[in-house]
Amino acid sequence: KAFTLDHGLSWSQGLGLSSGAAGLQPRTLYPWRPAPALGRVRRAWVIPPISVSENHKRLPYPLVQIKSDKQQLGSVIYSIQGPGVDEEPRGVFSIDKFTGRVFLNAILDREETDRFRLRAFALDLGGSTLEDPTDLEIVVVDQNDNRPAFLQEVFTGHVLEGAAPGTYVTRAEATDADDPDTDNAALRYSILQQGGPELFSIDQHTGEIRTVQVGLDREVVATYNLTLQVADMSGEGLTATASAIISLDDVNDNAPEFTRDQLSMEAAEAVSGVDVGRLEVEDRDLPGSPNWVARFTILEGDPDGQFTIRTDPKTNEGVLSVAKPLDHESREHYELTVSVQNESPLQAAAPRAQRGQTTVHVRVQDANEAPVFPENPLRTSLAEGAPPGTPVAIFSARDPDTQQLQRISYSKDYDPEDWLQVDRATGRVQTQRVLSPASPFLKDGWYRAIILALDDGSPPSTSTGTLSIEILEVNDHAPVLAPASPSSLCSEPEQGPGLLLGATDEDLPPHGAPFLFQLSPRFPELSRNWSLSQVNVSHTRLRPRHQIPEGLHRLSLLLRDSGQPPQQREQPLNVTVCRCGPDGACLPGAAALRAGGAGVSLGALVIVLSSAILLLLLVLLAALRSRFQQQPRDKGLLHGLQDDLRDNILNYDEQGGGEEDQDAYDINQLRHPAELPALSLPLGRPPLRRDAPFGHVPPQPHRVLPSSPADIASFISDGLEAADTDPSVPPYDTALIYDYEGDGSVAGTLSSILSSLGDEDQDYDYLRDWGPRFARLADMYGHP
Repeated sequence: KAFTLDHGLSWSQGLGLSSGAAGLQPRTLYPWRPAPALGRVRRAWVIPPISVSENHKRLPYPLVQIKSDKQQLGSVIYSIQGPGVDEEPRGVFSIDKFTGRVFLNAILDREETDRFRLRAFALDLGGSTLEDPTDLEIVVVDQNDNRPAFLQEVFTGHVLEGAAPGTYVTRAEATDADDPDTDNAALRYSILQQGGPELFSIDQHTGEIRTVQVGLDREVVATYNLTLQVADMSGEGLTATASAIISLDDVNDNAPEFTRDQLSMEAAEAVSGVDVGRLEVEDRDLPGSPNWVARFTILEGDPDGQFTIRTDPKTNEGVLSVAKPLDHESREHYELTVSVQNESPLQAAAPRAQRGQTTVHVRVQDANEAPVFPENPLRTSLAEGAPPGTPVAIFSARDPDTQQLQRISYSKDYDPEDWLQVDRATGRVQTQRVLSPASPFLKDGWYRAIILALDDGSPPSTSTGTLSIEILEVNDHAPVLAPASPSSLCSEPEQGPGLLLGATDEDLPPHGAPFLFQLSPRFPELSRNWSLSQVNVSHTRLRPRHQIPEGLHRLSLLLRDSGQPPQQREQPLNVTVCRCGPDGACLPGAAALRAGGAGVSLGALVIVLSSAILLLLLVLLAALRSRFQQQPRDKGLLHGLQDDLRDNILNYDEQGGGEEDQDAYDINQLRHPAELPALSLPLGRPPLRRDAPFGHVPPQPHRVLPSSPADIASFISDGLEAADTDPSVPPYDTALIYDYEGDGSVAGTLSSILSSLGDEDQDYDYLRDWGPRFARLADMYGHP
């Protein structure tokens, strides 16, 4: 067949080569033949592809011959280029350069390369181009040389048992490497084997597997194993196989059932939380699933909830146990009706259980029960300070074993203060001593004890009871006035802050504050001169109503607490009134008056004054006695020693002891003891008296200055004893001043009792009458 091209050339196509028959000569193509002369130029024809079958084995195989009619045969050189020639894969095609024949030199595989595009050239013998290059396309024709293949060796699927026909289960998929546009890749699916009745089907085009009829029962067959096949050529070609495993999912289509209609068990009384017995059930559904797990319910026979049933997760049995203690005396036998169901609801179409209920007979065994306290803990109250033998409570117990004659005895298990006494036979509790309010075992006013009740059963049984006793506060203390500081008041009412007074009470609320402060009604003049103003629940402020004379004033206050009944106390109060400056503070001239300020009791003041007077009288008596006793003794001494005079004068280098000697004792310690700093150790060693034995100074104990005027008497007595026994203080005859009588005292010194105003007026001649030892003194100091 000849064609006319737009460039004036013509070509002819040979026969198809897909059959590859032997002896077939390739047709000759004239792609460059000129077309007949026409008045216009037409477009070039597209050369149809040259087809060749894959897997052709007779090689080399002629495909086509090309020619050019511009030159005579033998004067044209032909060549081809492209993939399969001078490009990879090389050597697949070749051309005879003189004849233009194209040959196939290798086996083709369409799955690797489905077509080749080459270019053909025509040259003269000199190598010049005779024609323009033309395209030559070779198409590889597919053959069914590839089997189909499943994507998986085993396909899995799940479907509920009892599913309706047509329920989707799973899908099988396969592929084929052949040309999908040919029958070589046209796949068809089928089920070769199901292992039983045909319960499943497969779509031959899509591979979807579905149920085809009812009757899927997991309890009969839980898993199905299918053999699948796929074939190409629309089911007539090559084949491949695979497996499909289909599992049936369980549904609750079987109700649980008891294995027995009647059960008998025994339970001990007075205990709880113990197992009584087991209830066995059967269920054909999947073990461990909610369709299999049993739930038990007590329908009848247990109105008080004495029993409970739990499920054993391993065996699916019901475990009957005692939830509340049983009492043999009140009920000896229980008849329980028990039902069983699954956690998951039963399918509507499932058959009902024939033994969904059972009867359980429980017999209660008798046991020795512990005594029971009707009220535990027992709470009671008792007033503080209750004397021994005070009844507290009767803490008795009862024996639940009414069918047994038993005795109960009582004892203490916990009584940390050993405060209580328990009657062993009756449980009567009473005190055996007074409980201290400061006991560490009192917690927020409560005392706790534990009592034991023991029966004489076999074996004996014991119970404990807690006795809680509230200690009630009693108003047994009156309030006490607390000393005020400072203890001075200004004489003018409008000056100073007044005197703040407070009170304390040993009782606890509500028997303490608020306190009532009142001037004693026994002394009406007090309310005319003084006023009290309440500051808070425990303090009041004392002020003068008008100008009060300076000095010490003795008041009497009446204090009352808020207890029921209230306690009151009348208490004296000493107040010092002084002149005050503009700032409300006492002036310096009133310092002596402040020394006897508020807070000094009358008894303490009497003791101090009595001690001072007694000491003064003792000193005077000692001096008079010494004077009258030495005169006759000295006379006898002079008479007996006239012949044995010894001019021995002992020099003691001790000149102290007179009024001017201030080194022996610091008088300021008595005048202002509160103003002295705390005593400290001396910086140096104290001087020793020469008449001290061995020159040894005994250690002096540390003395604490008196903190209140009431301690002055004791301080003075201690000072006298320390002065008499201290050898380091010179001299023996030092006059110690124990009381301060104020400035400008008209009393003379102690030396004026036996001496005149000066040593020059003193007559020492009487010393000659005292003996030889004093005659020398008379010569030294007497008249010449």
